[in-house]
Amino acid sequence: MFKEAVYHRPKDNFAYAYDKDTLHIMIQVKKGDMEGVELIYGDPYEWGDKGWVSHVIAMEKTGSSNLHDFWKAAVKPPYRRLRYGFRLSDGKETAFYTERGFYAAAPDDTAYYFCFPYLNSADVFQAPEWVRETTWYQIFPERFANGDASLDPAGRLPWGSSPPTRENFFGGDFQGVVEHLDHLVELGINGIYFTPIFHAYSNHKYDTIDYMKIDPQFGDEESFRMLVKECHERGIRVMLDAVFNHSGYYFPPFQDVLEKGESSQYKDWFHIWSFPVQTKPMPNYDTFGFVSTMPKLNTENQEVKDYLLKVARYWIEEFDIDGWRLDVANEIDHAFWREFRTTVKEVKPDAYILGEIWHDSMPWLQGEQFDAVMNYPFTNSAVDFFAKGTIGSQEFQNNLTQVLHMYPANVNEVAFNLLDSHDTPRILTLAGNEVTRVKLLYLFQLSFIGTPCIYYGDEIGMSGGADPECRKCMVWEEEHQNRDLFRFVKQLLHLRSTEPAFGNKASFRFLETNNSACIAYQKQHEHQKLVFILNNSPEQQEVAIKTLQNVTVRDLLTNDTSQIDESIQMAAFGFNIYEVR
Repeated sequence: MFKEAVYHRPKDNFAYAYDKDTLHIMIQVKKGDMEGVELIYGDPYEWGDKGWVSHVIAMEKTGSSNLHDFWKAAVKPPYRRLRYGFRLSDGKETAFYTERGFYAAAPDDTAYYFCFPYLNSADVFQAPEWVRETTWYQIFPERFANGDASLDPAGRLPWGSSPPTRENFFGGDFQGVVEHLDHLVELGINGIYFTPIFHAYSNHKYDTIDYMKIDPQFGDEESFRMLVKECHERGIRVMLDAVFNHSGYYFPPFQDVLEKGESSQYKDWFHIWSFPVQTKPMPNYDTFGFVSTMPKLNTENQEVKDYLLKVARYWIEEFDIDGWRLDVANEIDHAFWREFRTTVKEVKPDAYILGEIWHDSMPWLQGEQFDAVMNYPFTNSAVDFFAKGTIGSQEFQNNLTQVLHMYPANVNEVAFNLLDSHDTPRILTLAGNEVTRVKLLYLFQLSFIGTPCIYYGDEIGMSGGADPECRKCMVWEEEHQNRDLFRFVKQLLHLRSTEPAFGNKASFRFLETNNSACIAYQKQHEHQKLVFILNNSPEQQEVAIKTLQNVTVRDLLTNDTSQIDESIQMAAFGFNIYEVR
């Protein structure tokens, strides 16, 4: 038994309150090392004639990475308190693992065991319930649709008349979005994530001038209020992008610092190293990256905090937005985010708070800061496997299993699962312009655990490399759209909303196959079991899956019922979705 590989940490992602009655307990062991793991648990104060009253249940192996197996159990402690340990068996040896280490026999003293002191309802991670059933659509406002020519900025180019650059403008605005909301409704979208809409210098608007004002090229406060109202009437939630890590160069407080130097009343709003302030050749102040036009805000300064929290409150109170996406969220102090959450939830308890973090984000997902983060570990693995083909099926499954076990289940259910964005090449380009690969990507994304996001135009086959090429004008002429891809995504979103096990209401686990070109996974709901088979290969494949042998299934795409015997023939880049009867 490889005891040195055994890992458990209480009151974290390995032991947490899933809801007000249920604890999830997980342990990590060396891959393939254990034949079985059991959870020993009981209330620390419940004693009988024979000593401590404890219970034993078998734990379930919920997945494997390249190095580890994960075993998990759910328990409902009757008195909301728990002491617990693990009985590990590798077929040759049995060991008892507790907070104080390994023992040959279960200790009698409860002080030796791991402790979950009390299941406090206030400590349960609670993201907005509606997010679990939401599919987002990311809109880059400058490039979605031009509906009001009177708002066009100077030098505006005709729509789609030239490739996008970091400097050119095409005149996208709020009216253009309103005019095309029916496109989103038809697709099955019920959430919009807007990149920044506040007054800024650039076309991307991540260099804010005024956080309390709409950029005039998009409209004004009244036209935005109308947009939110039109969205809500169609059942679409609205999330705005908050750039609180840094301001723009023309943000009035920064201009005041540039003008007055050390005598400026705003000098402590930023991280100025020395005076006078210089922007070239390198800024002598903290910035986003080394971009001199994006000075980093000092969120430890009370005046800055008051201003930004006022912004957070204003757009919810005045316009009824439903969430904030937080740009460069990991570079801002945790104390600020705790105050931010308190402010936002006071105004709208079910507002969604989403952080842009590209790495392991558990420190932000303890229930007192964010509801979710952008799930780039999911993105990277899905793109590498389906689009680029740079990793094999086993590595892909290892990676995704690791992703699912990085966070508690109730965190995973609202994770923001994207395939691309304004910061990355488009998925069609990443897939070498092979639509069949893109379809597999969408099938996996839309049947995975979390809240998925589609980048504008991907659903009709738009392509584009890295920024700025990924920010092309939306193509509205149907003769230039891939309508087959649109219908496919629409069909998947319909299944996600109508089949209980397709979306977030089911557990997820990979299934073993006899063919490394294919992956298979199971979605298990209380009343339904679905099995997905995807052939990530340009050649026809034959695959056998133990779960499907000698069973009757319904094909979700054709509604045909059939009996599967030994194996299944899979077309090149083909897929099947079976309901197991």
